[in-house]
Amino acid sequence: MRLNLCPFARSPLASGKVRFVEARSTATDDLAELLAEVLHEAGVIADDVAETTVIVVPEQSFDDFLDLVGATEALLEAAAPELQLAGFHPHWVFADSEPDDPANRVNRAPHPALHLIRRSDVARAIETHPDTEAIPGRNAALLRSLD
Repeated sequence: MRLNLCPFARSPLASGKVRFVEARSTATDDLAELLAEVLHEAGVIADDVAETTVIVVPEQSFDDFLDLVGATEALLEAAAPELQLAGFHPHWVFADSEPDDPANRVNRAPHPALHLIRRSDVARAIETHPDTEAIPGRNAALLRSLD
């Protein structure tokens, strides 16, 4: 939050509208059970218990996590199209970057995590931000400058 990498996160976090949960299962152990947990959290958002949810997933390889992200995106598209997904992993590497590029830290977290976000909230945030297209470049430059 100190670096303001996501300018849309400050308000929901400060107002206590972000729900953090630890998944009971892992994609490598039981993908169906983990996806059921995702659906449960989608319902929590739909019921306005939380504005957004971060599901911390037990440790898994980056490749396994990418498979989980793909399965979760397909699930949300079919069962909760009002939500979108952001993924975070300790070893996140963007497809067009080198593994040691500091810009990868934008999507790095201490533990793998799935972030469920309402599309309408993202759209509203984009409408009110002066230049959303500049955010990725600004973040990359900032993170590279810290090394």
